[in-house]
Order: sequence, then C-alpha cells, then structure tokens
Amino acid sequence: MDTLEQTLQKYFSGLEPSLRQELLQEGTVKRLPEGETIIRTDQYLKSSILLLNGLLKVYREDEEGNEFLMYFLEPGHACALSMLCAARDEQSKISAQAVTDADVLLVPMHVAERWLGKYPSWHNFVIGTYRERFEELLQTLDAVAFKSLDERLLFYLKKNQEVKGNQLKLSHQQIAEELNSSREVISRLLKKLEQRGLLTLHRNYIELHQLDK
Repeated sequence: MDTLEQTLQKYFSGLEPSLRQELLQEGTVKRLPEGETIIRTDQYLKSSILLLNGLLKVYREDEEGNEFLMYFLEPGHACALSMLCAARDEQSKISAQAVTDADVLLVPMHVAERWLGKYPSWHNFVIGTYRERFEELLQTLDAVAFKSLDERLLFYLKKNQEVKGNQLKLSHQQIAEELNSSREVISRLLKKLEQRGLLTLHRNYIELHQLDK
C-alpha cells in the first residue's frame, strides 16, 4: 500500500514538491467506508477535500430524499463545490458519498487560501478543478434538459462505466431514484438496451458492453 507521500506524488505530481510537503504537514487523512457520507446538504465546510483513493459521488437531494447525480470524483481531484462553500463560509448545497472505500485529504480552508498566492501550481489546480466540474455539470444539464429518458439512462450508464468499469453493482431501483423515474420504467429500458446488445443484465449487477454502438 502506498504511503501518503507516494500517493501525492502519484496523483498530484503537477504540484510543486514543497507544496506536496505542506500537504503532508497540513492535511488530515480521513478514511471513508463504502456508503459513508462526507458532505451533507446544509453542512458548513471548513476544509477542501482532495480524493486520494476510491470513488465519491456528488449529488443534489430534494426534500423527499430523491437524488440527482451531478458528477463522480476520482483520485487526484478535488470537490469544487465544497471549495466554494468553504471559501465563502456558506452551507453546502450538495452531498457527497463514498461509492467505494475511499481516502480523502482534508485541507483547512485558511491554509488552502494562503497557498493560492504562494504556489502557482495550486492556483492552477483550483482553477482547473472549477473548469472541469463546470464542464461536467453542463453535460449533465444537457442530458436532463434536452434528452429523453432512454438517452439519459444511456448517458448515466456511460458516466458510471468511465469511473467504475464494465460491471455495475447497481439495482434497477437505485438507477430509478437517481434518474427520478420508476423501477418499472428503468427495468423496461434496460431490457431494450440488452436486446440491442449494449449490456447484459445479471442477478446482482449490470455488465456493460460497447455503449456507443
């Protein structure tokens, strides 16, 4: 298993060596078991969150508990929305949960703000994080605003395939909740995709094939 120093070198190699040393000194590692929520709606955040290992999902939740997936967070990336809320001392408008066992590095906001003027690579990393998340949100918005449910389902499966691989341990009910649909409708659409040869439905998982066919 890699040490924290090795993990930072692996996933944050674009940062100056002296900055990576400060990350070691100032950051706090938090281990998240699968399913644990690290950010909750209306929570005040005091730290920037950098993902070291595993996978997080960032989502919105309505008053009835329905989820809307915004994007996934992979190792080497930071949660842009948590950065904004922490910097402005505002309540979070999103939630974030570990999809797999994960390790995150928590950097106190006053430290992260100091680095903006001290390290050009940190400034570029933060700006790049905002840009990447904004582009992902535009893709998600386009899928919701301009695509039919079957197209949204295909988009959702592709996003999951990019970060989780070809075997998705997702129930039809889970997918329905994230797409604000019903299990019956999602099951019917998944069956159609299976008939087209895009996936295979198994008892406890979905096996994805070439979704661009």
